[in-house]
Amino acid sequence: MATFPVEIVTPTRVITEENVTYLRCQGVDGSFGVMAGHTAAIIVLTIGEIKIVANNQEKWLATSGGFADISDEKVLLLLETAEQSFEIDQERARAAKERADQRLKNKGKIDVFRAEAALLRAINRLKVSNR
Repeated sequence: MATFPVEIVTPTRVITEENVTYLRCQGVDGSFGVMAGHTAAIIVLTIGEIKIVANNQEKWLATSGGFADISDEKVLLLLETAEQSFEIDQERARAAKERADQRLKNKGKIDVFRAEAALLRAINRLKVSNR
C-alpha cells in the first residue's frame, strides 16, 4: 500500500510520522480522510481528533485547530496544539471541563464563546485520551 509522511508543527514542537497509509482530521466542514495520491488542498481544521495509521498501528491526537496542507510529497499539519493520546492528563482535562461547565451555568460576565470553546477542547481531550 502506498504511504506518505505527515509533519505536525505546533508553536512548541514538531512531530513527524513516516509510512502513513491513512490520516483523518476534523475540518470546519466535517471530518476528512487522506490517503497517498490525495488531491492537493489546504483545509482549515477545528477542535477535534486526528487519526494516523502508520505501520498498521493507529495513533490519536487531540488538536484545537489549525491548517492541513496536502501536497504530492506529504501532509503538513500546522496546529495550535497537538497532544498524543498518551500525553493527555485526564484529571487536568476533567478539571477544565468542569470549569467550563460552571462558567456556562453562571452566565454572568463571561465570554460565552470562549467558555464553549474551552468546553469543546476539554471534551475532545478526554475522548482522545481514551483511545
